[in-house]
Amino acid sequence: MEQDAKIYVAGHRGMVGSAIVRELNRQGYKNIVVRTHSELDLTRQSEVEKFFAEEKPEYVFLAAAKVGGIMANTESPADFMYENMALEMNVIHSAWKNDCKKLLFLGSSCIYPKFAPQPMKESCLLTSELEPTNEAYALAKISGLKYCEYLNRQYNTNFISVMPTNLYGLNDNYHPTRSHVLPALIRRFHEAKIENKTSVTCWGNGSPFREFLYVDDLANLCVFLMNNYSGNETVNAGTGKEISIKKLTELVAQIIGYEGEILWDTSKPNGTPRKLLDVSKAELLGWKYKTELADGIRITYEDFKRNFIK
Repeated sequence: MEQDAKIYVAGHRGMVGSAIVRELNRQGYKNIVVRTHSELDLTRQSEVEKFFAEEKPEYVFLAAAKVGGIMANTESPADFMYENMALEMNVIHSAWKNDCKKLLFLGSSCIYPKFAPQPMKESCLLTSELEPTNEAYALAKISGLKYCEYLNRQYNTNFISVMPTNLYGLNDNYHPTRSHVLPALIRRFHEAKIENKTSVTCWGNGSPFREFLYVDDLANLCVFLMNNYSGNETVNAGTGKEISIKKLTELVAQIIGYEGEILWDTSKPNGTPRKLLDVSKAELLGWKYKTELADGIRITYEDFKRNFIK
């Protein structure tokens, strides 16, 4: 990307989008275009077409998405499918129609099969069934990356996709029922510490393993890929390391300073038993993550205390 190129970051107020804006600024890109939801509803095709026709961005980072944890995905699958498919199709289609030089589509590791061989390579996509608890979201994300692939094949566009593992970091979502596992644990243990609760109850039995990537590391990879990668196959974004949910809860409790008992509600779902990405492709391209999990959680907790505690 040229330093003075016009770059549109869709979803700049979210955790990923805001991290991409920070990284672009850090690297000296200043001609960044953003719109709030009230200024531009990405699910409205006519609004998106008008925006692209007027602004003509040369590069697009598509980080906008409707996201949530197991409960949110289970309760509102139709909403997750419709809103994600609508906004991503509108943005990708308009980028193509307006001769965008390059677009990066952000997906999620939940696109891979529930029982995919571990660690999961990019090539395991669509080889078996998805995890039911986030199937609607996964199908929407698969559609987005496939649309990029089909445009490349049919119209010779340069649209790429990246599939991050579980993300956390600055500007995360700490909603009590609709957040992902790590921010949910941060909030739960913080409140338990402040309220002097003797125990905290977590979902499932703690046995699943998860991989976590600090969001600023993902943003760095996204800019790196825009400058160094073209191709139809997606690129996994992760650390190549995993931790059990049980160990994660203990780590979060330790960092926050909560000393009570951790209980498990085994009537609640565990989700996919294991989700570790094969990150060898990104490493072969010359990129590797920088932030270790404990360090990232400490930074994130300080951000939570500064910006989210009312």
